[in-house]
Amino acid sequence: MYTPTGEIVARARSAGGGVGAFNVITVEHAEAIVTGAERAGLPVILQISENAVRFHHGRLAPIAAAARAIAEAATVPVGLHLDHVESDELFDQAAANGFGSVMYDASKLGYGENVSATAAAVRRGHAQGLWVESELGEVGGKDGAHAPGVRTDPVEAAAYVAATGVDALAVAVGSSHAMHSRTARLDHDLIAHLRAAVPVPLVLHGSSGVPDDELIAAVRGGMVKINIGTALNSAFTGAVRESLDGNAALVDPRRYLASARTAMATTVDGALRLLAATTTAAR
Repeated sequence: MYTPTGEIVARARSAGGGVGAFNVITVEHAEAIVTGAERAGLPVILQISENAVRFHHGRLAPIAAAARAIAEAATVPVGLHLDHVESDELFDQAAANGFGSVMYDASKLGYGENVSATAAAVRRGHAQGLWVESELGEVGGKDGAHAPGVRTDPVEAAAYVAATGVDALAVAVGSSHAMHSRTARLDHDLIAHLRAAVPVPLVLHGSSGVPDDELIAAVRGGMVKINIGTALNSAFTGAVRESLDGNAALVDPRRYLASARTAMATTVDGALRLLAATTTAAR
């Protein structure tokens, strides 16, 4: 059942746990994410990034309509989130295309410009009933996230949230986008300080590279929305390779896409159960 992202995140935060948010690139991604969530019997968030929209020829409506329909048919709560949006034009299409939330990403700008642009986006988003996430710090590629000076400062984060009015904040605490190995080590002292300083839910981007024990500690420390993308793509591609290797006669995409969808659903199921165990332990 479709459920606004803000409600799903608020419930997870109230329970002292986290919720998984998974990147959608194809319809098979959305189907797999919801199948995994239904197996686990747990809420989930489908998120479509600006990069994914660009992949779909810059057209948001078709992939958004498919994801929204899959969410509405689900037997568990499913949110629909537009992720890493830098374009104001795309941001302004979110509500009309069935999204309950947007991550507005002005993190490449200087602090003052980030505050100004994000505050304006929050005003527009709230007027349309959107829950708005943003980012402070640099959760970039593998090297950038571990470089000195790019992690989120708690004092600055508190001032940023007050100045922008955002509903959630993605913070840089040691994770990185597009990691293919689970070797990230998070700054748990920083997470604790951010949780104490910031009144809104914290978001962990780049969670595919975070080992289970680190992820559990992060959620117990105060991270709420846990973004996962690369892990699904690794499962998808691995399953397709296995289906096609040694079978040159296989041309029906349904056969290898079915295996990819199953592999992604298994990944989602496992990740959500991990977060659920974390929530249970926190109660």
